[in-house]
Amino acid sequence: MAVHNSIISCVQCGTQIAPGILSCPACKQLLYTDTLKRLAQEAETAARAADRQAELRTWREALDHLPADSRQHQVILAKVNELSRAVEADGAPAQKPGIPGAAPAGERKRWPKWLLALGPIGLLLWKFKFVVVFLLTKGKLLLLGLTKGSTFFSMLLSLGVYWAAWGWKFALGFVLSIYIHEMGHVAMLNRYGIKATAPMFIPGFGALIRLKQYPATPREDARVGLAGPLWGLGAALASYATYRLSGQAIWAAIAQVGAWINLFNLLPVWQLDGSRGFRALARWQRWVVVLTMLGMWFVTSGWLMLLLALFGTLRVFKGDDAPAEPDYVAWLQFLLLVVVLAIMSQIQVPGMGRAWGQ
Repeated sequence: MAVHNSIISCVQCGTQIAPGILSCPACKQLLYTDTLKRLAQEAETAARAADRQAELRTWREALDHLPADSRQHQVILAKVNELSRAVEADGAPAQKPGIPGAAPAGERKRWPKWLLALGPIGLLLWKFKFVVVFLLTKGKLLLLGLTKGSTFFSMLLSLGVYWAAWGWKFALGFVLSIYIHEMGHVAMLNRYGIKATAPMFIPGFGALIRLKQYPATPREDARVGLAGPLWGLGAALASYATYRLSGQAIWAAIAQVGAWINLFNLLPVWQLDGSRGFRALARWQRWVVVLTMLGMWFVTSGWLMLLLALFGTLRVFKGDDAPAEPDYVAWLQFLLLVVVLAIMSQIQVPGMGRAWGQ
């Protein structure tokens, strides 16, 4: 939520209002009407430009200036939810002019013929077009994240600590795995227009992002929460693929530890990613996730899987926050993460075996 620090006076009755109050306690007048009008105009401009992300970001900011129990808050919250689903359905952020990215529909249809005219090379490029898209979008986001001073310097500090403990090769891979996990959260926060700080590394703890605004719905919260482990899974898979290609055991160790860390983050407790993912799951979906956790415990014998199942069961019985409407996307993402990360946490590392999760 936005923080309003200055004392203001109600224009209706002149009452002095303490910081953080959004409506006059005497006459119930909204205190930030000028700001709300400006934001409404900006949202309308974004809507006319068909920029859903800008429109969503603007209406979300308007929520910060409205009491949660006001009618206006409920109307705008419904609008935010509608736009959030639309942005989610778009699949990728809208591209700004001059920045490479998704082409208009008509151009996309002409790409295959143009590339196939080049023969086998064109076919290969078309088949792996998602790699190009990733490098132009997600790859750019990863590089931009390093331009934040707090991220870069805290990352260097963590690298030094882990370097002293495990050597520079493992330390670098480990820190980059954590960074990719955090940038998964950043990517989803950006998509939904939710303000947050840059990732901050804390040696021995990992890294964290502090939200300046909060997801408007359990669905948004689940998408943001699970985006970290999903990107972290991608980093672990890339590390394991590098190990299979190079034969260097250090990559297997990075893949195994990265998988374990992301699996730990799926614990449905406190502010961990698993807790945020559970928020969007109906009660029966939570039971399926818990049974899957138990199943993977029988398969892997890893104590972490048993811990996940235990806290998952407690969350199911608590159940007072379970939504009535199932969220199938979050559910399938959670199941995928549990199964694949559990298996990857058991990777045999030459010279080390399976030290994690045992």
